[in-house]
Amino acid sequence: MWLKPEEVLLKNALKLWVTQKSSCYFILQRRRGHGEGGGRLTGRLVGALDAVLDSSARVAPFRILLQVPGSQVYSLIACGELLSGPDVYWAIATGATLEEINEHWDWLEQNLLHTLSVFDNKEDIASFVKGKVKALIAEETSSRLAEQEEDPEKFREALVKFEARFNFPEAEKLITYYSCCCWKGRVPRQGWLYLSINHLCFYSFFLGKELKLVVPWVDIQKLEKTSNVFLTATIRITTHSKERDFSMFLNLEEVFKIMEQLADVTLRRLLDNEGFDLDPELQEPSQITKRHLEARAQNEFFRAFFRLPRQEKLHTVMDCSLWTPFSRCHTVGRMFATDSYICFASKEDGCCNVILPLREVVSIEKMEDTSLLPNPIIVSIRSKMAFQFIELKDRDDLVERLLVRLKQVHADRPVHYDTSQDDDMMSPVFHSTNMCSDHKFGDLEMVSSQNSEESEKERSLRLHPEAPRAVVQQLSSQSPDLRMSREQSKTNLWNHHFVEYGRTVCMFRTEKIRKLVAMGIPESLRGRLWLLFSDAVTDLASHPGYYGNLVEESMGKSCLVTEEIERDLHRSLPEHPAFQNETGIAALRRVLTAYAHRNPKIGYCQSMNILTSVLLLYAKEEEAFWLLVAVCERMLPDYFNHRVIGAQVDQSVFEELVKEHLPELAEHLNDPSALASISLSWFLTLFLSIMPLESAVNVVDCFFYDGIKAIFQLGLAVLEANAEDLCSSKDDGQALMVLSRFLDHIKNEDSPGPRIGSHHAFFSDDQEPCPVTDIADLIRDSYEKFGNQSVEQIERMRCRHRIRVLQGHEDTTKQNVLRVVTPEVSILPEDLEELYDLFKREHMMSCYWEQPRPMAPRHDPSRPYAEQYRIDARQFTHLFQLVSPWTCGAHTETLAERTFRLLDDNMDHLIEFKAFVSCLDVMYNGEMNEKIKLLYRLHIPPALTENDRDSQSPLKNPLLSTSRPLVFGKSNGDATDYQKQLKQMIKDLAKEKDKGETELPKMSQREFIQFCKTLYSMFHEDPEENDLYQAIATVTTLLLQIGEVGQRSNSSGSFSQEGGGELQAASLSPEQDSVFADTDTETTPQDSGALPEEAEGDWTVSLEHILASLLTEQSLVNFFEKPLDIKSKLENAKINQYNLKTFEMSGQSQPELKQDSGLLRRRACHTKARTTVSWAVSP
Repeated sequence: MWLKPEEVLLKNALKLWVTQKSSCYFILQRRRGHGEGGGRLTGRLVGALDAVLDSSARVAPFRILLQVPGSQVYSLIACGELLSGPDVYWAIATGATLEEINEHWDWLEQNLLHTLSVFDNKEDIASFVKGKVKALIAEETSSRLAEQEEDPEKFREALVKFEARFNFPEAEKLITYYSCCCWKGRVPRQGWLYLSINHLCFYSFFLGKELKLVVPWVDIQKLEKTSNVFLTATIRITTHSKERDFSMFLNLEEVFKIMEQLADVTLRRLLDNEGFDLDPELQEPSQITKRHLEARAQNEFFRAFFRLPRQEKLHTVMDCSLWTPFSRCHTVGRMFATDSYICFASKEDGCCNVILPLREVVSIEKMEDTSLLPNPIIVSIRSKMAFQFIELKDRDDLVERLLVRLKQVHADRPVHYDTSQDDDMMSPVFHSTNMCSDHKFGDLEMVSSQNSEESEKERSLRLHPEAPRAVVQQLSSQSPDLRMSREQSKTNLWNHHFVEYGRTVCMFRTEKIRKLVAMGIPESLRGRLWLLFSDAVTDLASHPGYYGNLVEESMGKSCLVTEEIERDLHRSLPEHPAFQNETGIAALRRVLTAYAHRNPKIGYCQSMNILTSVLLLYAKEEEAFWLLVAVCERMLPDYFNHRVIGAQVDQSVFEELVKEHLPELAEHLNDPSALASISLSWFLTLFLSIMPLESAVNVVDCFFYDGIKAIFQLGLAVLEANAEDLCSSKDDGQALMVLSRFLDHIKNEDSPGPRIGSHHAFFSDDQEPCPVTDIADLIRDSYEKFGNQSVEQIERMRCRHRIRVLQGHEDTTKQNVLRVVTPEVSILPEDLEELYDLFKREHMMSCYWEQPRPMAPRHDPSRPYAEQYRIDARQFTHLFQLVSPWTCGAHTETLAERTFRLLDDNMDHLIEFKAFVSCLDVMYNGEMNEKIKLLYRLHIPPALTENDRDSQSPLKNPLLSTSRPLVFGKSNGDATDYQKQLKQMIKDLAKEKDKGETELPKMSQREFIQFCKTLYSMFHEDPEENDLYQAIATVTTLLLQIGEVGQRSNSSGSFSQEGGGELQAASLSPEQDSVFADTDTETTPQDSGALPEEAEGDWTVSLEHILASLLTEQSLVNFFEKPLDIKSKLENAKINQYNLKTFEMSGQSQPELKQDSGLLRRRACHTKARTTVSWAVSP
């Protein structure tokens, strides 16, 4: 490995280095103690010193120095690194070879040594050599990756070490690295932590002992910061069976954030199929870098903070100040710019936020730069407002980029501004050129069916998009005067606020507006403000006619989703008058069906009907549709999908918040599932299903303004209000009743609408009356006591808890698969669990490194449990080599391929865990006849094909023939008894055959040759190898003669026992002929169908022949009936699974390194023997 030349002083370093070679200008040195077979004390001390003192590659065990004549200063220009054991390996950017340091030395002698003599002074020599070495470094392929880091040289050195120490395939990309301590009990091990796209790796070499730790991100179940007796700041990584602590980081917070991001990205990429499809960044792990992770975290925070669409990509984050007219000063904050938005957030949380869709922007202009207004720009919007930003760095470049995006947005969807007054808010609203007016849903006229036979009733329903909303307005107008006066007072407060802070989506969002929202939005403004707070109004204006087209395309179609929607239509707010007639039901049907058509990945989920019903009460039909889009796709990501991952993640976050804010209650509710069963519906329905509607809509008000934070803090307020009763509850049922009664008695005294109670209360009339709680008081308490959670904190918690939730689903999948498989096999449950982990890891390794990644066998959580993980033929071959007891040397791979073809019943080139384990169960625990039957099936179609790699045997043609006697080594009398015994065994086998089981086709001679080859290979290296070879030779001879007799019988046309006497001209006895006639001369239609290429009279033997013949040799019986230990196989498999995959990946790029599986295993074991602590994947 060439290094950037740097000066070293040898005066005090000679004790640590030994010169190996030298010339006039160069010295090759070895670090003292390294490379000495005896493992002397000096080597151990130097190794410990290198680890503890944080040594870099510049003090690696071998180095080449440039010697400047007449000077004690040398330049270090190349080095190599000693790895485990006495063998030396040279770390280079592209691989590992033994000759690397000598290659560097030879290159210097051949290319530089003679050239240097022409220089007159030492400075020219040093400059020339340094230039040459730097040119070599620039050419190395790893430099492309290193250039992406802040310190390319150090990262390049770390990358070289990472590749050499862990020997991953080239696709395993290193993200970053840190010096740290790994604790084993109370003993720290100083070393290096490497974070790659798929693994967390740790390496330590201390006092002669080497430790390598590899933990796949998909195995991590929990990441947390903890403290112990010795250290106050530690990162704890929890896997299925172990906890590991890492400490002594220079910047622990940075390391923890990177770990969170890597674990989250990897788990979502490999385990969350739904999230994978929605996030294109997850599909290209090779592009991930440390900077990319930091940018991704910032981007996710930005989208969550402003609740913007998932596709919005953050381009600019810049410190600046915004003129806020309500405070008559500039507010310090940050500007965020994306493809379609300009956003501003003050540094003081809640002081001022602004969202400016570029659709609303008219112009972006630079103002004159002054001392009072440094680098200002003005952003003008359609509602005749202007926003002044100052203190912008790189203002010219920023304005240029903003203008380009503004032009693009306006070119994509032109907008005209309607200056007419809106009935609801008395304010200007903007419309697309094709948008409907306030009183007529024009696009829905086009939506109506083209069929002229459509009924007038259906036509009228489609022409009234405001039907549910009209019912609410009618009910509100009938309210008592006191409530109407309260409603009018609220409206007046909002109108005053609009005058000062703005009335469109571009309004200044301050703490004042949050207080107005907490009081409850007036009925007349609720729908419009929901549109503004969620920014659904921008989607509405950007997609004219979109909803109408969706309705036209989706209505009338019948599928599983529409059936579910129809089932739930009449369960949606059945107590509300707006949904007690077909008009409201039809509007709800159209919105739900249109959304299912828009987003088939979500389709329809329960609780969407309740939410959509409430949206229709306060918004027009098209507006309700876009509000539903905002909730499902932006504000509650991953809530409404197959596994409701998002809701479970937030539920887990809520449990952590309960432990933090209400520790006594959390201690009483020690079972997390109890709290989840109570509160999960709070998140799924935003309290709409468990609180009176007139109160729950106030919760929805807060949700549209503050997002999920409002649900968290309200949930905490509900639990705190009932903490005493909950702590005294005896069981979960009583706790559920306490909360249900409380929530059902939350009233809204200011609501102008009628009382519409919840039908989910769990109490009877004879119980004590529950005190009434006002929703405004409850919301105010939630903001005052629990409103200090920031969006960034919630997003960080979501990231951590998503890991736990996804791993919880993986554990559930594993338990269900094992529950189904365990009763059907004889393998012990703990061994079955180990096999499942190996099976899953084999699948994952292909996802890690194979390009292009196969999409068909990807993990799909929507499939049944047993089918979620499947492996292909190559993956099966790896597992077969690792855990099968039938290892046949170089023939193992061929046998594995045949086994896969046999197990692949549906011919989709994938097999499930159940099939894999069932086959292993026969090999390890089956009776002898079951094992022989499996071997037999592996050597007939479909397992054995014409294209099989071993099928073109030189013995295939001509047919084998033998003149050996049927039985040798026995007297004539014994031979007769043996023949009678064999005849009786075959008859017994025929009688015992299961009548319902399909008879297996007979085996041709080509197939029989392969069968024998497999048996010979299986006996290799067995302790009884010689006896087994002699026994199988005897059995083979017997079976060959059985086949010949059957062939002659078929050729002569005699298929009856009476015809057997005509064969006495042969060397066999009549008694033997009758045995063969009984069992071998019948031909079934299945036989001819299985082997259509074989004509009548071909050489064949049956399973019964083979089994009976094998039973005659005791050594063969002992071999197949001896107990087999699967545990040792599993232990070796856990150690060597990665090695085998790595060798295969290396073999693809370097064919000369490809070796048979037996050699691979021996090499893996040899590698293991060289290290004190084995290289193993952490469970």
